[in-house]
Amino acid sequence: MGGGPAGLFAALLLKKADPKHEIVVHERNRLDETFGFGVVFSDATEHALAQADSEVSAEMAASSHRWDDIEIHYADTVYTSSGHAFSGLSRKALLKILADRCRALGVKLCFQREIVDPETLRDADLVVAADGANSIVRERFRGHFRPVVDTRPNRFVWLGTAKPFPAFTFYFQADRHGLWRVHAYQYEPGFSTFIVEAREATWRAAGMDKASEGETIAFCERLFAKELDGHRLQSNRSIWRSFPTIRNERWHHDNVVLLGDAAHTAHFSVGSGTKLAMEDAVALAEALRTHRDIAASLQA
Repeated sequence: MGGGPAGLFAALLLKKADPKHEIVVHERNRLDETFGFGVVFSDATEHALAQADSEVSAEMAASSHRWDDIEIHYADTVYTSSGHAFSGLSRKALLKILADRCRALGVKLCFQREIVDPETLRDADLVVAADGANSIVRERFRGHFRPVVDTRPNRFVWLGTAKPFPAFTFYFQADRHGLWRVHAYQYEPGFSTFIVEAREATWRAAGMDKASEGETIAFCERLFAKELDGHRLQSNRSIWRSFPTIRNERWHHDNVVLLGDAAHTAHFSVGSGTKLAMEDAVALAEALRTHRDIAASLQA
């Protein structure tokens, strides 16, 4: 369950491992109906993914924007750290690459197909729950997975902009309400991610708790007018959110296994959520290849 990077990558890896297997992906949304703008990978992650599927990795590399530096802008000073070797990629482009590879291998993709009760899928040999931070599967079997969700108090909004960024960029901007932070990076020509974050007290003092998407964009464009340098901000279901740190005591129950954000979350400031999700898929495929017995594979 789940047609994001974790679910699609797991599906194609499992199909590639044994073409006789029937692999079906259920996703409630359309393929191009996705939250956010870009995703981030390191060179080390790309090399690891290439070992799992070189065709996907090559397509990702061809569509990526690359940079080596991290820049921190604070109090009219820019602090630069070099040699990091990152790449940014459109989330929509990544999903298309993975879906195309799934179809080429014979994976059945069922978009706009919502599974209300995951128990209905339990007659399959293996149920892979890659259905995100608000996982229906995890909640259905929470007594077995025993999740802990720590919702952090800061508020953030995920925006986009046409402004190009030469580095993984962090801005710190104070106004009369408090301190605001931006995490920004370019992921393809003419498109960048621009995430604005603040403490809850700052967010409320600015009236953002009552703001519409349009009002949020107008406020952020005024606040970061110098940094945006005339470029506009763009929305994509861009509502203010609180980040949930999710951990599970167990990642599997009988023939059900959690992947990606359903199992664990990583704060967007470290740019590792999609990386970890796809590495989960690699680890699962490798365990199944090594052990050949599902129960033993999940224990591993």
